Amino acid sequence: MTITTAPTEVFRLDYGSKLEREIARLVACFEENNFDPGRYPRRWLAIKLLEADPDILARVQSMPNGAQVIAIARLSAEKLKSLLGDDVDLLTADHRYGYINGVVRQTLQRPLLDRLTLTDRIDNIVTHKWLGLPFFFLVMYLVFRLVIDVSAPFLDWTDAVINGPLAGWLTFILGLLPAPAWIHSLVIDGIVAGVGGVLVFVPGLLILYFFLALLEDSGYMSRAAFVMDRFMRVVGLHGKSFIPMILGFGCAVPAVYATRTIASRRDRTLTALLVPLMSCSARLPVYVVFGLAFFGSRAGTVIWAMYALGIVVAMLAGMVFTRTILKPDVSSAFVLELPPYRQPALKSVLIHMWENTREFVRKAGTTILAAAVVMWLLLNLPWGVANQRDSYFGKVSGAIAPVFAPLGFDNWETGGALVSGFMAKEIVVSTLSQVYLGGEEAQAIEPTTFGEDLLGIGQGFAEATFSSGKILLSIIPGINLMDATAEAEDTALSLALRKQFTPLSALALLVFVLLYVPCVATLGAIRHEFGRSWAITSGLYQTLLAWVAALMVYQVGRLLGFG
Repeated sequence: MTITTAPTEVFRLDYGSKLEREIARLVACFEENNFDPGRYPRRWLAIKLLEADPDILARVQSMPNGAQVIAIARLSAEKLKSLLGDDVDLLTADHRYGYINGVVRQTLQRPLLDRLTLTDRIDNIVTHKWLGLPFFFLVMYLVFRLVIDVSAPFLDWTDAVINGPLAGWLTFILGLLPAPAWIHSLVIDGIVAGVGGVLVFVPGLLILYFFLALLEDSGYMSRAAFVMDRFMRVVGLHGKSFIPMILGFGCAVPAVYATRTIASRRDRTLTALLVPLMSCSARLPVYVVFGLAFFGSRAGTVIWAMYALGIVVAMLAGMVFTRTILKPDVSSAFVLELPPYRQPALKSVLIHMWENTREFVRKAGTTILAAAVVMWLLLNLPWGVANQRDSYFGKVSGAIAPVFAPLGFDNWETGGALVSGFMAKEIVVSTLSQVYLGGEEAQAIEPTTFGEDLLGIGQGFAEATFSSGKILLSIIPGINLMDATAEAEDTALSLALRKQFTPLSALALLVFVLLYVPCVATLGAIRHEFGRSWAITSGLYQTLLAWVAALMVYQVGRLLGFG
């Protein structure tokens, strides 16, 4: 008789998003540098190299290509020290002792002490069985209200700079060359309208990443995962799966790779299918432009509702998957380090904010730039087409548009923008900017000197900073520095969108953008980690889910008289 036993899952301690990112990068560089670690486990060796273990360094130095790997490990360790403020060996030890402390707290009963620390007092509220979840949603609501309200003056300033002095300078340079008309159209109607339409939202992203870094460095994000554990067990997962979902608020690609810290393959797969439902930073420009155009002072509430809806839909989708194709295996205990609350280090917060925003800007300079050029070509082919509706882009978009008619947005411009958003969600705004603004006749503006432009940019920035400061102070109860009659300035794109959408159809579009097919990079990450079939499953179920959800929003809204 043969006795078979279930394979034992390998335990892997999660060292946090920043450390895990560098560990994964170092493991990947082994193969890139043709380095064979021999009998050493790759992950263990990468951690030891980052910790600068002298014995391991000596052994690796004597191995083929070991010197290159050590040099890369030292750069990663220096980066982590600059970012987190401690040597890697102290950081890893802190996580290990934190894990041990978590195990002890869950398994050992001690008599209650009369003296409670400040961390204990705060945790009595933020990790409370009933108060924890509402507190989490309240925190996220405040963050997104701050993102929209505080960044709005800077958004107007950036829009004015890009479509004012910057466009004017480029027009002047093209006039000196002299450049043919099609080059002028490509630069102004294609690149400036497309890439500029996305870069306008960089101030909002800076503020978003600033507040998310504050929450992470203060120790609250670990509490958020702990609070969500009970909620997520309803869908057959545990709180550890919420950590990749939190990363998904930034970008879904590293969030998918972050599922490697989850032991069960079934849990990893289910988490990867739910991660793209989190509102990544690429969707924020779409939320902001439609929120400010149609919902005014309530834009922050609408955007928060999109983030909350993503979490709720992820839970519902998880329940469906758990009861159908991804039935739960043996449940595992959830042990998580709850570090003491600490004052966030400003340097670390600023580095986190800059690195994430830089990645967004880098994408604008590569992917979105290429998409803007391709979009300009499609809008102008066959060459010399007078009406964009008759261009290649217009014809394809017009053929797709009827699919969205029941959702309230059956114009060809929106259909084309949603298709282009498959490459990257930011391109939805870029495409709409090109279609609605790229072909507009330039308004006659009074000529200004270079010095006058620089002075205007500086004055505009000072005014935006002053306005944001007043908004920030007005959040404090009892203080109101804002003029009740003051209204945010409309951008040219906002004015154009109001001619095509109603508030109800705009809301249906936001729901569709939240839920529909992940970008190609995210699908590539799912395919790399879990295989082609799961990537196809992700794309198909999300697109169907988005269409049904947007249909319900629009049609139910009409029945209730909001149309």
